[in-house]
Amino acid sequence: MTETIEPFRIDIPQADLDDLAARLAATRWPDQPAGAGWDYGIPLDYLRELAEYWRTRYDWRAQEAVLNSLPQFTTRLDGHEVHFAHVRSPEPGALPLVLTHGWPGSIVEFLQVIGPLTDPRAHGGDPADAFHVVVPSAPGFTLSGPTRETGWTCSRVAAAWAELMHRLGYSRYGAHGGDFGSLISRELGLIDAEHVTGVHLTSLFSAGATPENADFSAEAEQRSVEKGYRYEYELGGYAAIQSTKPQLMAYALTDSPVAQLAWLADGFKAWTDSTDAPEDAVDRDAMLTNVSLYWLTGTAGSSARYYKEGVSTWGEPEPDSPVPTAVAVFPHDIALPVRRLAERNNNIVRWTEFDRGGHFAAMEEPGLLVEDLRAFFRDHR
Repeated sequence: MTETIEPFRIDIPQADLDDLAARLAATRWPDQPAGAGWDYGIPLDYLRELAEYWRTRYDWRAQEAVLNSLPQFTTRLDGHEVHFAHVRSPEPGALPLVLTHGWPGSIVEFLQVIGPLTDPRAHGGDPADAFHVVVPSAPGFTLSGPTRETGWTCSRVAAAWAELMHRLGYSRYGAHGGDFGSLISRELGLIDAEHVTGVHLTSLFSAGATPENADFSAEAEQRSVEKGYRYEYELGGYAAIQSTKPQLMAYALTDSPVAQLAWLADGFKAWTDSTDAPEDAVDRDAMLTNVSLYWLTGTAGSSARYYKEGVSTWGEPEPDSPVPTAVAVFPHDIALPVRRLAERNNNIVRWTEFDRGGHFAAMEEPGLLVEDLRAFFRDHR
C-alpha cells in the first residue's frame, strides 16, 4: 500500500455544470394533489423554486472557492483514494481531531466550525482549546468518489481513519461524528483506543428508548420513544429503500438532479430544527453545495450502500467502549439517545442536552457544537 499523500483541488469541468443546468431546465415535473404538504414528501412548489434557484442563482464556482480555501489532500486507504481536508492550528499545543460526516452529509457540514476549532484565539476563544482538524470524505461519498466493490462498512472506514491519522503523524487524537460518523467515531475509539483520547458524538442510535425498555416517568425517555415511532412510521422510508435495494434509487438520483435534490433536501427539512422549509435551519447555499457534491461526483448509489452493508447489525448490542465519551443531544434530531441506556456500554463522561438544533448540528448550531467540543476535550488532551 502506498502511503503517498497528494495535494488536491476541486475543479469541476464547466461542461458538467452546463449539463446540470440543462437537466434542471428539462425536468419533467409530477403532479401533486391539492393540499398535500411535507408529509407527502417535498412539496412541488417549493422544489420547483429551489431547483430554479440552483439553476440560475446558485454560484457553484463561489462555493468551490470556499472549499478550495481549505488545504485538501488525497491518499489511498484500503484500496480506495480518499479525500480529506487537513487544517493545522497555529497553536503548538493543538490536539488533532478527526471530524466524520454521515449520510446525507459531506465536508460541507463542518465548514463553519473549522475556523473556531483550529484558531480559537481568532474567534474569541482560549488558544488552549485549539485543534488540528482532519475532515475526510468517507469512501463512496462525494469527493472520495464512488466505491467500486461491496463491503464498505462503518467498521472498515474506522480502520481507514486510524491509518490516516497514523499516516499524518498523530499519536494522540480525538474523534467526533454524527449519523454514520458517530458509528465510525465510536468504532475508531474501540480499534485505536491506545491513540484516541476521547470520542464526541451527536448520535448514539443504540441508546434510543423503546416501549420495552423505556422509563415512561422520565420525560427524556418518553421523547426518545416518540422519536423512534416517528422515524419508523413516517421518516424512515429512504432507509428502507437504501438498506434493501440501493441500486434502484441510484438510477434516478444519478440521472436526475431534481431527484437528487428532492432526496436530500427532504431530509434537511425533516431532520432539522426547521418549521416551513430547510432554510429555517441551514443556509440554502450550503445545502445546495452539499447536494451539488453528491450530484457532481455521482455518489448517490455508493453512499446509499452503507445502509445495505450495515443493516444486518442494526439493533444488535454494541461492544463495551472504555473510551471517554461525550454525547451532545440536539432535540430535533431524528433519534434521541437516553443517558441511562447509553451508560450500559459506553464510558459517558459528558452529556449535554441542548434546547435547539437538529441532525446537522455543525451547520445548524456551530457555536453550540464548538463549545461542547472544547469543553469535553479540555480534560482529554
